[in-house]
Amino acid sequence: MADSAHPAGQRPRAHGKSARDGLRVFPWLATGIAVVCALPMLAVAVAALGGGTETIAHLAGTVLGRYTVTTLLLVVLVSAGTFAVGVGAAWLVTMTRFPGVRFFEIALVVPLAFPAYVLAYAYTHVLDHPGIVQSLLRDVTGWGARDYWFPEIRSTGGAAAMLVLVLYPYVYLLARAAFLQQSATTFLAARALGSSARSAFFRISLPLARPAIAGGVLLAVMETIADFGTVAYFGVQTFATGIYTSWFSLADRAGAAQLALCLLSFALLLAMLERIQRGRAQYHDPSRRQQPMEPMPLRGRQAATAFVLCAIPVLLGALLPVIVLVSMGLSSEQNLLSPRYLGFIRNSLVLASVAAVLTVLAAISVGFFQRLRPGRASNTAAYVARLGYAVPGGVIAVGLLVPFAAFDNALDGFMRAQFDIPTGLLITGSIWLLVAAYLVRFLAAALGAYEGGQAMVPANMDAAARSLGQTPAGTLRRVHLPILAPSLLTALLIVFVDVMKELPATLIMRPFNYDTLAVQAYRLASDERLEGAAVPSLVIVAIGLLPVILICRQVGRQRRG
Repeated sequence: MADSAHPAGQRPRAHGKSARDGLRVFPWLATGIAVVCALPMLAVAVAALGGGTETIAHLAGTVLGRYTVTTLLLVVLVSAGTFAVGVGAAWLVTMTRFPGVRFFEIALVVPLAFPAYVLAYAYTHVLDHPGIVQSLLRDVTGWGARDYWFPEIRSTGGAAAMLVLVLYPYVYLLARAAFLQQSATTFLAARALGSSARSAFFRISLPLARPAIAGGVLLAVMETIADFGTVAYFGVQTFATGIYTSWFSLADRAGAAQLALCLLSFALLLAMLERIQRGRAQYHDPSRRQQPMEPMPLRGRQAATAFVLCAIPVLLGALLPVIVLVSMGLSSEQNLLSPRYLGFIRNSLVLASVAAVLTVLAAISVGFFQRLRPGRASNTAAYVARLGYAVPGGVIAVGLLVPFAAFDNALDGFMRAQFDIPTGLLITGSIWLLVAAYLVRFLAAALGAYEGGQAMVPANMDAAARSLGQTPAGTLRRVHLPILAPSLLTALLIVFVDVMKELPATLIMRPFNYDTLAVQAYRLASDERLEGAAVPSLVIVAIGLLPVILICRQVGRQRRG
């Protein structure tokens, strides 16, 4: 009798209490996640301000100026390099036609799979003084070490080159998307008025794509200031290396916190600029008449030049490093199947898997709350959750270790005094604090992938589900998640691979005797055992190709569309 009171095919509406309970859980989850993401930044600020003026005065008189100049120089070089390579390659494969262009559309994305420190190991093996190139040069010419000049790979310029080779795809992808969205109307009008193709590019196409290009350059800059492995291996003194040195080598926690605060301030400024540019990136072309740009066919010398210009970043950023790493790995004594290496692989996979699952769950909680209750609270939670992508791993590590180490010490002292039971490093000695650092660092990437898929779910589907009696959690589980499965898989893979490659937070926060592939590669390279470092580096690169394959498929769909 009760069932007959409802129309056929419909379920009874949820009781008011259960619906309200569903509405309450997501605000609490999203707020808690935002607090976790904000905690490292707040802890760094408190620890830095509590360090006293003596520490910052000492830093200002010794290393602060050098760290600032080197970091800014690195930022300038990487910005210029990624702009030139990324924009130039995007224009050639989008607006021209030459032999091999279809291949380069995809291949130009591949260097994104390589951590910069892996390229640093490969090119040091080739270009350093005892390396292949200089040894061959001395053998052929008979010169001694002081008879010739050769560019120093272990330098600020060398570090910038490694970063440009792996970061230009950020600019390439965004610039290419912007060029594909442009209408040919304004470009052809400029040509009709007498402008050359080159002049029309600089005066029309490039300004229209400026917001997207600037967003890509800012992403590359944020990765640059966060980099530790490359600059540390090359001996380049930046804020990232200064934080690690102060924390471990000098045991100066206050100094590390104050250096972290300086880097955090710069990173947040870049995040604000990137957000402004992302907001402007919607107007690539103000024209209402969308006429697709017809690619210009190139012949002869022009086609050969375009081929070479596109081949250089692929050759230097992917093909040559793989060849060098494989040759180094084959000549090393590292056994990838030994119990020791299997332990490194297991540790890496466990950390990456746990961090990826928890980060995607956090992204779902924050993203669904923003859809469920759009407003100041949900937008603030989402904004704070995204800040982690702008915060270097070393800053997050310091920000989490400072408060939780104090808590562990206080708890251990209390338990010893009251019950004669030592608790040790209950939190800081476990992998969970390291997983929390990964979540803070990479939540923005997962949230971006989730929101991209969520935008494809019409709002009327939510209303229909609620009218059929679904709670918010039921709507998420039965309606959203099945539709969002591809986006969630993409988010999982991106976070998984980012964790596999992450180095500074892992070096600082990993539990004792819990090394990963990235840590093993860094340790071997630091001991100048580059052949051995090639083995874990190749595994990291192979895994890093997973999200790049997804990106390449998307690039192919953009061209077919």
